[in-house]
Amino acid sequence: MKYYFFDFDGTLADSGEAAAIAIQKAFQKQGYRIPTRAEIDYYMGIPIEVSFPKMTRIMMTDNELHQLMDVFRSYYKQIEGKYLTLFDGIRDVLKELTNCHKHLFVVSSKHSNALIRNLEQLDIKKYFEDVSGSDNVSNYKPHPEGILSLIEKHHINSNESIMIGDAIFDIQMGQSAHIQTAAVSWGAHDIQELRKEHPDYILTKPIDILSIQ
Repeated sequence: MKYYFFDFDGTLADSGEAAAIAIQKAFQKQGYRIPTRAEIDYYMGIPIEVSFPKMTRIMMTDNELHQLMDVFRSYYKQIEGKYLTLFDGIRDVLKELTNCHKHLFVVSSKHSNALIRNLEQLDIKKYFEDVSGSDNVSNYKPHPEGILSLIEKHHINSNESIMIGDAIFDIQMGQSAHIQTAAVSWGAHDIQELRKEHPDYILTKPIDILSIQ
């Protein structure tokens, strides 16, 4: 494999606690039903533009949604430095892939500003050639636009590409882009649910990424 597309939250970095705290605080502040941690974990793989209306369970105006997203992003930025961490072994894997002249990209449901900020905070931005965030596409995961846009931009061979993620939406996106897929077991989604999507690889620890052929 030559081209590696990584999800960020739940795959490269453990952001679950920061996201859950910020979401619950934002929903409470704006007067909405506070979603459970299980709900938050399930929707972790798709953009908040999609997940927030689902978690409120009510019809929201565009203005209400944007206000809720702004409050969430403010809370998240306040606490990300305390809770955001790399999964054990990820840094070594990225370094080894780079040393082996592999090409690395991030395809995330996170806004690209926050994504790049988080990559810099964790000191791993240097390993990635490019990123695609929720603001870089018109169609969100599991639509393959995030991958396909990078494939076109960087003249990537799909036959030598793989999408690595912790959510069913990542696997569905990779399959729709007609590239190989790897589901990781250390993120938010249940491994049995991931297996139902029939990924090409099931990875139980970050170092397993290096065994992908």
